[in-house]
Amino acid sequence: MSKQINIVNSTVVPIKMENIDTDQIIPARFLKATSRDGFGKNLFRDWRYENDDEQQPKKSFPLNNSNYTGSILVAGKNFGCGSSREHAAWAIKDYGFDVVVSSFFADIFKNNALNNFLLPVTVSDSFLQNIFDAVEKDPTASLEVNLKEQTIRISSSNLTEKFDINHYKKTCLLNGYDDIDYLLSIKKEVEEFEKHLA
Repeated sequence: MSKQINIVNSTVVPIKMENIDTDQIIPARFLKATSRDGFGKNLFRDWRYENDDEQQPKKSFPLNNSNYTGSILVAGKNFGCGSSREHAAWAIKDYGFDVVVSSFFADIFKNNALNNFLLPVTVSDSFLQNIFDAVEKDPTASLEVNLKEQTIRISSSNLTEKFDINHYKKTCLLNGYDDIDYLLSIKKEVEEFEKHLA
C-alpha cells in the first residue's frame, strides 16, 4: 500500500451519486477481518453484483465498466456519511484508489481517510460537475491532484481549483508518515525542547 502522496495524475472512476454511506462503501457483513488488507474486494459489493456469489456483475456500475480506471474516485456530494467505520477508507485504499474527490465529505470519513493515506479532496459543486462532464465526454479524461500546491486540475480543459487540507495531515501524506512516524521525524526538536525545560 502506497503511503506517500504528492502529485497524482490519473484517469478517474466516476460515481455520480450523492449521499453514499459507509454501509454501501463496505457492507457490514464484511467487517470481520481485523487487518486492513483484502477489503477492496468487497468495495461497493452490493452495487457491483446482482447477488453475493460474484457471478453477475452489474454492468451499469462504474467499477464494472472497463472504460473507467485509475487511482482517483470521483463521487457525488456527502460522500462517506452514515456509520463511522474506518473499514470504508480501508476498502477504498485497498482497491487501489489514492484520492477521493467530492464536494462534501462526512467529517469522520474524512479523518479516517487521512489517517489511512487516502486523500479526500473537497471541491466546489460546479468544479465537481465539470469533472463529471469531462469524464462523460471522454472516459480517458484525467485529473492532476497536486498535494504540495493543494490544487486539482482537469487535464483536458486545464480548469484548476484549490483545495484545503489540515497542515499536519498534509505533512504526513507528503512524507508517508503515520502519527508515530511524524513524532520520530521531529525527535531532535523534541529533545532540544526538553533540554530547555530542564
